[in-house]
Amino acid sequence: METRASWNSKLGFILASAGSAIGLGAIWKFPYVMAANGGGAFLTVFIVFTLLIGLPLLLSEFVIGRHAQTNSTNAFSKMTGRKMFDGIGHLGNIGVFLLLSFYSVIGGWIIIYFVRTLYSLLTGSHHAQYDELFGMLISHPLYALAGQFIFIALTALIVAAGVEKGIERASKVMMPLLFIFFMVIIIRSVTLDGSMAGIVYFLKPDFHALNRDSILFALGQSFFSLSVGFGGMLTYASYLKKETDLVQSGLSIVGLNILVTILAGLAIFPATTALHIDNAEGPGLLFVVLPYVFDQLAFGQLFYLIFLLLFLFATITSSINLMEINVANMIKGNDARRGRAVILLTILLFVVGVPSALSFGVLGDVKFLAGTFFDNMDYLVSNIMLPIGALAFSLFSGYVMDRRIAEEELVIGARYQGLFKIWVMLLKYLIPVIIILVMGSLLFK
Repeated sequence: METRASWNSKLGFILASAGSAIGLGAIWKFPYVMAANGGGAFLTVFIVFTLLIGLPLLLSEFVIGRHAQTNSTNAFSKMTGRKMFDGIGHLGNIGVFLLLSFYSVIGGWIIIYFVRTLYSLLTGSHHAQYDELFGMLISHPLYALAGQFIFIALTALIVAAGVEKGIERASKVMMPLLFIFFMVIIIRSVTLDGSMAGIVYFLKPDFHALNRDSILFALGQSFFSLSVGFGGMLTYASYLKKETDLVQSGLSIVGLNILVTILAGLAIFPATTALHIDNAEGPGLLFVVLPYVFDQLAFGQLFYLIFLLLFLFATITSSINLMEINVANMIKGNDARRGRAVILLTILLFVVGVPSALSFGVLGDVKFLAGTFFDNMDYLVSNIMLPIGALAFSLFSGYVMDRRIAEEELVIGARYQGLFKIWVMLLKYLIPVIIILVMGSLLFK
């Protein structure tokens, strides 16, 4: 008998959904790209694209999920009566599994650094050569595998507790703490002498710095940043009550995602500029540049520990969504099966993720196609599977889904018929073209 879970509150749903969207890319990549490509000008372009592309796709997942009230691999056939469309859900199910298998590697690095920084704080030990330390830690097979497994296990513990007691409760704790930790770091960063230059570098509009590549990145990020294309938001929406306003929820999630991007930049650039340290993106920012920054501040190790917690929360809130998609598809509405499904999934994720975890050490010289095992998994998921998934959602929502269902779920009255028609037009015409354009730029760059 089906015992489908549900959210206890609208706030829990919004925080969990925003948490799934606010991943590492929003914190360690997007602020850097934004600053290097026109600052406030790039942010303006990104916001416009997010409202025109990301939000419509997000709402389409919400509509499908809440109306179908089932897992992503059955939702499309339930809405249309045609099994062929369930392929969209199966693509997403495989995609999130592969994504979490290598995403957990980076989550493991954060855990390794958190433990190491806590040890340094308690013992007073210090390691000044952070580039060498980073290379040593991620190449050590025991550290890499232990960190990856612990990260998957932490995610599994939250997902195993269920939607309300696990995912919702964890999101209600971690998301507010994430914002509190951001404010602590920002206050320390902007009060440094010379920090204003970093704020100007990050936010000053410079439309001359916008070019083809930066606009394409803003286009791609507009749907990547909202976790659309793999059915994550569909899965979360399937636990929603009918009275929840989907449009308002979507706008809240978009707003929180943009806010976190700005907060990340305000936390990082004033400090790196004030201390005359080169800015960086990706792992180099978190594990090499920021330790140098905090070393030059009073109570620097404590602030760095807080920053690592912030990154860990952002990473886990995303991984929870990824794992929940697979779990929902395994238990098919019967929450009594959740525990066994989570255990099996944890084992499978760890095993499949081992080659990615070892790609920076013992398997570093094993390269093919896009590079290491890690590189190939990242390329396959990010450049091929995710854009195809987003394209499939757009075409399904624009051409296949019954308009009356969308109107009912979005509570479209006479006053909003014009906006609704624009939404449908975007899904049918503009968004598919944009996704194909972005996918082509990713595959042939």
